Amino acid sequence: MPDATKAPSSTPVGVDTTRASIARVYDAALNGKDNFEIDREVLRQVATVAPQVNDLAWSNRNFLIRACRFLAGQTDIMQYLDCGSGLPTAENTHQVVQRLRPESKVLYIDNDPVVLAHGRALLEENENTLFVSADIFDPDEVLGRDEVREFLDFSKPIAVIQNGTLHHYIGDDGPQIMQKYVDAVVPGSYTVVAHFYDPQTPEHSAVARKMEERFVHSPMGSGVFRTREQLLDLFPGQELVPPGLVLCDDWWPDGPRIKPLNQVEECIAGAVGRKL
Repeated sequence: MPDATKAPSSTPVGVDTTRASIARVYDAALNGKDNFEIDREVLRQVATVAPQVNDLAWSNRNFLIRACRFLAGQTDIMQYLDCGSGLPTAENTHQVVQRLRPESKVLYIDNDPVVLAHGRALLEENENTLFVSADIFDPDEVLGRDEVREFLDFSKPIAVIQNGTLHHYIGDDGPQIMQKYVDAVVPGSYTVVAHFYDPQTPEHSAVARKMEERFVHSPMGSGVFRTREQLLDLFPGQELVPPGLVLCDDWWPDGPRIKPLNQVEECIAGAVGRKL
């Protein structure tokens, strides 16, 4: 019988198949193939309190697609710093923006070994896309890397993307992390943030906190649901593009809503900010 810990694709060197990975858990939630049994176990644990947990990942991904389409189609942004890129799925940042503006440059940052393996393959097929291994929660490391400074022109606007990443940072200094990224880019630059959200209503807050408890105590060990005020602090010195900070599914949806959002979809929010 096949080993249940193995993903269908080959396992890159350095990958620990006994510990859950943030990138691989998201991959599993999006019905990807690059995940292991330990990653799927995280989703099963959260599903005991929120059966529609996979919808967090889909709301997150679809928001990213729409935000990137907006930036490429409606602004002058030609450079993207995508922090915590994750594993390849349909419609990655470079695919969305380069379809509209082929000369756009996309720099992915991640430090997951599985993501690194895919990133190296990506380098071979797209000269306007680069992958650098670094800790996205250490902006000094990211911004100090020679490859980053050589690939992106920091004298021109850059879109900094933290989509579905900061809720995996357990500390309280997320705003300070974002301040360093914002300080590094020129006025006219943008930030894109999607984050697990506690709506602070009796019904939805209970679901958010139950999911948080399962995520934090799962083999992944992270997944914090923050309030509206806490999320707004992640946009220092910026104005938010209308409609501002809203549920991910409410940020410029592609069409009219036919069915209501479920409880899980009410617990992830996003916004796009512009540096003044």
